[in-house]
Amino acid sequence: MATDNGTRNLRLLQFAQRIRVPAGFVLAPLLLVAARPGRVSVAVGCVIAVAGLGIRAWASGCLKKNEELATSGLYAYTRNPLYLGTFLLGLGVSVCTGSWWFACVFAASYLLVYIPVMVAESETLRDLFPDQYPAYSQSVPLLVPRLTRFNTRPKTQLNDKSRRTPLFEMSLYIRHREYRALLGFVAVLGILILKAYLKL
Repeated sequence: MATDNGTRNLRLLQFAQRIRVPAGFVLAPLLLVAARPGRVSVAVGCVIAVAGLGIRAWASGCLKKNEELATSGLYAYTRNPLYLGTFLLGLGVSVCTGSWWFACVFAASYLLVYIPVMVAESETLRDLFPDQYPAYSQSVPLLVPRLTRFNTRPKTQLNDKSRRTPLFEMSLYIRHREYRALLGFVAVLGILILKAYLKL
């Protein structure tokens, strides 16, 4: 069974890796060519993108990769808040372009590439945290957040402040270099605004 899971993980990751780079090379220039940004599209897109940036920032401040299973903060609602935030960030940028067909292409491409990655990473986490991950994965959705918070701590620990996991740690945000997502968004937004101003 472990061998089957390992083989499946490898195939999923290989599939995602094969398509991820070509998709990026196609979508990046296509974004600039398709872009017809206007005030409304930029305003709506920025709201979506900023929500995505906020989700990514919060999630990165709760993540100690491969050290412990993240179940606090946004991880109590979805197993993949970073991917959710990235999806919203990319969708927001796509909406900023004013090209609805491009937004649809982005959404379909993103899900096609990253759903297999999420599934493969899920199996990896199951191997790393065999005592915690099964119950966590059964209660918390892969991507679309649940409405109520998942809690892995025993009831005896609920009021024990000394054992509570911080909801956000700036040191983790910096360690994961999450600020690069913000800088990237500002750069792309600047290009789109310039294109709208110059009517290119």
